[in-house]
Amino acid sequence: MNQPSTDRDGLAAEVPPGSTLVISGEEIDRALDRMAREIAMDLAGALPLAIAIMNGGLVFAGQLLTRLAFPLHCDYIHVRRYGRLTHGGELEWIAGPHVDVRGRTVLLLDDILDEGRTLAVVKEALLARGAGTVRIAAFARKDRGEPPAIEADYVGVSVPNRFVFGFGMDVDGAWRNLPAVYALPEETR
Repeated sequence: MNQPSTDRDGLAAEVPPGSTLVISGEEIDRALDRMAREIAMDLAGALPLAIAIMNGGLVFAGQLLTRLAFPLHCDYIHVRRYGRLTHGGELEWIAGPHVDVRGRTVLLLDDILDEGRTLAVVKEALLARGAGTVRIAAFARKDRGEPPAIEADYVGVSVPNRFVFGFGMDVDGAWRNLPAVYALPEETR
């Protein structure tokens, strides 16, 4: 049986048994507001191209972009490493970008910076396609105890070195829609 949890509006949601709340909805809102201020200070006036990495970056991008009060263009790419796994596999490039990135300031949006391999490959691919500069905004950065392959320019929250889900991150394709972040029990890793 799934464990009930409460989101920021007091609505009950079911999460996998033994899961623990890691980042509340209120903490997410504060982190997004802070990130939006930091990004605006750096990129307002540059007409950046914001590129969300699907599917994980969808929720994060949707909520962050509405906080950016300056003109920008939007696109997406679809890459994946995890699939049905709880640890990364080989990178599969599925789609995008759909616009020319040559000479552009690109703001790459992703749900989590874990090992950093996906973001490193995507950044290099965008630079190889002629992007002028690529900045990375990751909603969460996992505290792994060792540095990732690449760092993000903007980070919303830190999460423990556990399998986390919610706010764009999934468990076997589900739970991306949760308005908070949870961690699976240690033994499920």
